[in-house]
Amino acid sequence: METASGDKWRKALEAWSIPQEILNQAPENPWIHPPALFQIPQEIENSPSHMRAREALSVDASVLDIGCGGGIASFALVPEVKKVIGVDHQPEMLEMYSENAMKRNLICETFEGFWPQIPQQVPKADVVVSHHVVYNVQKIEEFLLECTNHARNRIVIEMPQQHPLAVSSDLWIHFWKIQRPETPTPFDLVKVLNDLNIDAQLELWEGRMRQEVDLEEMAHFSRIRLCLPQSKEPEVLDILKEKPPSEVRKLATIWWDI
Repeated sequence: METASGDKWRKALEAWSIPQEILNQAPENPWIHPPALFQIPQEIENSPSHMRAREALSVDASVLDIGCGGGIASFALVPEVKKVIGVDHQPEMLEMYSENAMKRNLICETFEGFWPQIPQQVPKADVVVSHHVVYNVQKIEEFLLECTNHARNRIVIEMPQQHPLAVSSDLWIHFWKIQRPETPTPFDLVKVLNDLNIDAQLELWEGRMRQEVDLEEMAHFSRIRLCLPQSKEPEVLDILKEKPPSEVRKLATIWWDI
């Protein structure tokens, strides 16, 4: 289903693409998602996203986690949740998800692939959650509709208030003289939902970083995402030291009921 707001969303994401001439000389694939960064903490801090999901759970509930990673969005709902279903395109993430479910004595199913390319294989759940995924989705209408089709009670989406790569905007200017975009935002996603006749709620909030920021590790991954050679890593680190990243994350929770 094509919508005007969905088209605007797609064009905004396309503006984040890396120019081909920069990609051509990149020493490594810049689109990295290291599994270690998606492992969940021993204690999961409560948040508006977890609260909105928990409100819609019944006894022995199930949750479907789209782009599950290690499963923080799922396992924050224990003990109410008894069955977890994880979808991710990286098998390493699904292995981590299954191990975390086993530690919690939960019934677990996993499905490898990109959402919503595999919806026929995936069962419904009481609540569908998807954290920090939508900025990777250009065909957003289909994504949102399949989330709706797979939920019995509620869908909860968590996303940063700005594109996750916005933290590197100054670095792109420094190394490549490229100005990065400022959209899309959670408000743009709500407009897409409205065009789909879905009455969604939006809550903006701030949370602490889940783990301490290791500047050397951040410089390493930033250098790769910037398509720079390894020799530039010390320079990236120096810039990060001059302007350390914030310890606060500006986030948004969007949810709607069936």
